[in-house]
Amino acid sequence: MLYNYNSAFLKDIVDLLNIKCDGIYIDCTFGCGGHSVNILKSLSSKGKLISFDIDSESVKLSKYFINDNRFLIINDNFTNLEYYVNKFSLFNKIDGIIFDLGMSSIQLDNPLRGFSFNKNGPLDMRMNQNIGVTAANWLNNAKEIDIYNVIKNFGEEFYAKKIASEIVFIRKNNKLINTMDLCNIINRVVFCKKFYKNKSTRTFQAIRIFINKELDNLKKGLNSAYNVLSNGGKLLVISFNSLEDRIVKNFINSKSNVNYSLLDDIPLTLDQIKKLNPIKMLNLGKFKPSYNDILLNNRIRSAILRLCKKVI
Repeated sequence: MLYNYNSAFLKDIVDLLNIKCDGIYIDCTFGCGGHSVNILKSLSSKGKLISFDIDSESVKLSKYFINDNRFLIINDNFTNLEYYVNKFSLFNKIDGIIFDLGMSSIQLDNPLRGFSFNKNGPLDMRMNQNIGVTAANWLNNAKEIDIYNVIKNFGEEFYAKKIASEIVFIRKNNKLINTMDLCNIINRVVFCKKFYKNKSTRTFQAIRIFINKELDNLKKGLNSAYNVLSNGGKLLVISFNSLEDRIVKNFINSKSNVNYSLLDDIPLTLDQIKKLNPIKMLNLGKFKPSYNDILLNNRIRSAILRLCKKVI
C-alpha cells in the first residue's frame, strides 16, 4: 500500500535523473515513498536505492509496503549521508540524489504531530519526536525578541512583531498547548487579504523550520550530496518556499558559475580562470508543477524543482 502517490513531480523524476537500470541512487527524504517506489521500478536487479528519513513513522511505512533487497532505508537525518556512503564504500559511486523538502502526508494529516493549522492537536512540530524541544515548550519559554526573529526570518511574516507580542501576553495566564491555541492568537492579530491563504501559514512554517533546523540541515545536506556524487551524477531538489529555494539556487550557482573576479588585478584569459576556478556542476534548469499535477495534489502548487549535474 502506498500512502501518498501524488508526490511532487512524481512522473518526472525518473526522466530528469535519467535513471540507469544498474545505478545507485539516494532518496534523502523518503516521506510516504512515492519517489523511492518510482526509482525502484526503473532499477534492474543490480541497481540499488538508499533512502533516508528522520521520521520513524516514514520508516515504519516503508517496511510495510517495500520488501526489496535493492532497497535500504535509514532512520537518520540526511546530513549524515556522507557517513553512510563511506560506510558502504559507495563514495563517488552515487548516480543520483533527490531531496523532496515538502512535508509528508503522514505528518500533515496526523493531528498528533502538530504540523497542521487545520487540525487541533499537541503543538509538537518535531520531525523526530525522540529528540529536541517541542514547539509548545519553546513558545512558552522563549524571549519575545527570539519569537519575533524566528517568525520574521523563517516565515517572512509581516505581522511577526504583533504575533510575538500576543504570544508572550497570552502565555502569562494560559500556556500554549495545542495548535489551535497558536492559531487563535494569529487570527486575532493578522489581516490577510488573500482568501485562499490561511493566516497561520507563515508562522507555522517559521516555527517548524526553526524547531527542526531545516535550513542549516539543507545546507549541510547539499554539500554532502555533492561530495558523494559520481562524475555525471545528478542532484534533484524540490523546495516549497522561497527560503529553501534560495539556498538551493545559491548552492547550484556557487558550483556552476565561473568566478570572473578571481585575481582581477592580474591579467588572465578565460581558460586560465576556468582552470583556477573550475565549474563543478552544470545547472540543468528549474521546473514547476503542471496544472494537472496541482489538480491532483494542491499541496504541491508552490513546489520548485531544480536539477544539476556534477562535473569534475
